[in-house]
Amino acid sequence: MVQTKPTRAENAIAPAALYRGKVMHARWRPVQHRFSYRVMSLLIDLDRLGEANGLSRLFGVNRAAPFSFHERDHGEGKSASLGQHVRGLAAERGIDLSGGRILLLCYPRVLGYVFNPLSVYFCYRASGDLALLIYEVRNTFGDMHSYILPVQGARPGCTIRQSQAKEFYVSPFMAMETHYRFSISPPERDVRVRIVQTSEQGAMFAAAFRGRRRPLTTHSLLAALFGLPFLTFKVIAAIHWEAMRLWLKGTPYVPRLKQRET
Repeated sequence: MVQTKPTRAENAIAPAALYRGKVMHARWRPVQHRFSYRVMSLLIDLDRLGEANGLSRLFGVNRAAPFSFHERDHGEGKSASLGQHVRGLAAERGIDLSGGRILLLCYPRVLGYVFNPLSVYFCYRASGDLALLIYEVRNTFGDMHSYILPVQGARPGCTIRQSQAKEFYVSPFMAMETHYRFSISPPERDVRVRIVQTSEQGAMFAAAFRGRRRPLTTHSLLAALFGLPFLTFKVIAAIHWEAMRLWLKGTPYVPRLKQRET
């Protein structure tokens, strides 16, 4: 792992916040393809869900609301406490998150619907140091896989760089025998997430999100409702629309085989 410029999260952070920005996808091989669209992500402290639930009448935690966060939308969807589930994953790898925060960056439900292609857990030790990043990936077939990557020696303000072999089928237009390179700037005023997928021939695909922090208030949610209507519906619609464009461009089809789902 390599760190570039000089992260420790802010000492005092609200139980939840919004990050508005853009998602960009770029593909260079076997065909060229690029698109971007505006989105809004939610950052929520998994140990302060009760506080987050009271931030706005438009936002609910584990209950129906125009905007909402439900623990069962993440992890295996079985644990009563998502925070406990994440701490269990960390403990299996010898990492103690007792007394530390777990912040989850994801899309919220909007009008009861959400699809999260990628959710990122920022897991901190009691000291405030970032200990672990979990990249929770979902595909449109209803499958989920987590890449659980320890963080070592992260300094305040640094960009975290990690790599991981691809283990999970995401798209019928993306080869399996590839690697991911993750570049993450943990959430402060801005948050940045960039993933580059590489093969033996070099970089073939990149996806990135950069967002600016906004407080989670009734005003900011209303602004999102009118400025980014049908946010999460747009995410799933964009996935299928761009897949059709790739098919029309003649992108090779990669079948979803049973052994590739683990």
